[in-house]
Amino acid sequence: MALAAPPDLSDPSVPVLPLARTYARGHFTEPHCHDWGQVLYAVSGVMWVETPREAIAVPPQRAVWLPPGVLHGIRVVSDLQMRNIYLRPALAATLDGQVRVLEVNGLLRELIVGLVAQDYDPLGAATGAEPDYYEALVGLALLELKRAQHRGASIPMPEHSDRRLRSLCQAVIDSPSLDISFEQHAEQVGASVRTLARLFQASMGVGFAQWRRQVQLATATAQLLQGLPVSRVAHALGYSPSSFSDMFRRERGMSPSAFVLETGR
Repeated sequence: MALAAPPDLSDPSVPVLPLARTYARGHFTEPHCHDWGQVLYAVSGVMWVETPREAIAVPPQRAVWLPPGVLHGIRVVSDLQMRNIYLRPALAATLDGQVRVLEVNGLLRELIVGLVAQDYDPLGAATGAEPDYYEALVGLALLELKRAQHRGASIPMPEHSDRRLRSLCQAVIDSPSLDISFEQHAEQVGASVRTLARLFQASMGVGFAQWRRQVQLATATAQLLQGLPVSRVAHALGYSPSSFSDMFRRERGMSPSAFVLETGR
């Protein structure tokens, strides 16, 4: 397990540390943790944030709140422009104590981007470089984070389970297409179909097909929110457009196009 090199928050005058990161598709940040809270927000692109218990698909209209000490890795699905906001433990304690998927409205988006754009320098701030403006940004951002709606569903991951099962789940998140069968996945992780099916049901409480459908829906939702056409999303998941629409309607209660309209895309 890798421990991320922490920013220097030793100066008590630094309430938050905003950082910008750019990652190419396929990048994977190894699991690590911090002793302060973290807001992960993608200005563009899609990522999966993975903790020991869950995996969360994150499109640009969502952010993930990670309380201090939560082990997490990041899997980049498409070229990603990320904005991170690290909160000192005292500030993080004022927010939710659980991992949350947050809806990012227009104001919160501008606050996150604005904090990163400030390129805050603690030494400069100490000498009076617009401290009132920066403190106002931080205060309003905290208020908006507290008010943000919880959106999106997480996908359960096998915690402390067989290595083969964890490898299977990560392979599905990487490639959730119907074109890759359970038998192919079993062969790739070095387990028999029967053994892997038994492990999956015992650890996850659902069958493989149902769990993969959850991953597909999370992937599809993120890609639709990113603005990808329904036909492209369907084909990438191994469906025809009509069969994908039928599946999406059964699970979400509306068609993909209605979902896109409802979310304002």
